Amino acid sequence: MQAVGRGAAFGQGMLHFIARRDHRLMNRVHRWRAPRWIRVWMLCATRGGDGWLWYAMGLIVLLFGGACRFRAVGGAALAAGTGIALFLQLKKAAGRRRPCVFEPHCWSTLLPPDRFSFPSGHTITAFAVALTLSLAYPEMAPGLLFCALSVAISRIMLGMHFLSDVLAGAAIGTALAFASARVFGLA
Repeated sequence: MQAVGRGAAFGQGMLHFIARRDHRLMNRVHRWRAPRWIRVWMLCATRGGDGWLWYAMGLIVLLFGGACRFRAVGGAALAAGTGIALFLQLKKAAGRRRPCVFEPHCWSTLLPPDRFSFPSGHTITAFAVALTLSLAYPEMAPGLLFCALSVAISRIMLGMHFLSDVLAGAAIGTALAFASARVFGLA
């Protein structure tokens, strides 16, 4: 019984440590007046992560992707669809409020798509699609990973998510990509 109590205390301590670090980074990001090029990049990245970038990528792969195009798009769709279903449930269960609730951002005026922060759905989808397609088309991996990382960073820079939300989203998206790639014979 004591071991369970120590484990719970350790877990609470770890969550408190992560939350403190998240809030410290949030304070810095929300007060940083980024150069215009970074602002434009972050806004474009987050808007691309809204879905249209991945739909366009799927269409390009279907048109020019060669023999494995249907498996690649099917794998990416499975990973992204599972990710969306998962993050909708996880956000409600976690109930973590977004950074913009705690402190206003000095330049971003974006409105959050919902109330909850953990995990980052944009990041889950970005990594799910980018990594699945990277496994099918390794030559596209640098560009796809740049897009996924840009989406993830933009969510922090625009005050939509904490660092831990994005890291969890990247981990979930990565796991879904590899699982989906196995199902579709891409890995």
